[in-house]
Amino acid sequence: HVQLVESGGGAVQAGGSLKLTCTVSRKSASRRCIAWFRQGRGGEREGVATIVLGANATSYTDSVKGRFTISQDNAKNTVYLQMNNLKAEDSAMYYCADTLYNPLLKCSRVSHNYDSWGQGTQVTVS
Repeated sequence: HVQLVESGGGAVQAGGSLKLTCTVSRKSASRRCIAWFRQGRGGEREGVATIVLGANATSYTDSVKGRFTISQDNAKNTVYLQMNNLKAEDSAMYYCADTLYNPLLKCSRVSHNYDSWGQGTQVTVS
């Protein structure tokens, strides 16, 4: 399993922006997916965005389309989540997760499909 470390969370006002960073401990010879999930207090873990490492394929949950952008820097083994026009309902603990790419599932936004998880970074929008 890889190790994942998130950073970049914080407290912002509605309409503001944050950029989250997920640093992955090592490269893999296999195609991998990185996903951002979030979990609000008392809520379920929701898949927000996914990206195929080394490729441009991305996906987003409907509530963040047009506001959030997932991207990667392969040289730095890093995946980002740029979050713009933040809303109160975006407040949550944000996690990045890693799994092997599945040609049938693509990069799933379902949490049980992911093997490795970071510790999370808190985002609070008021």
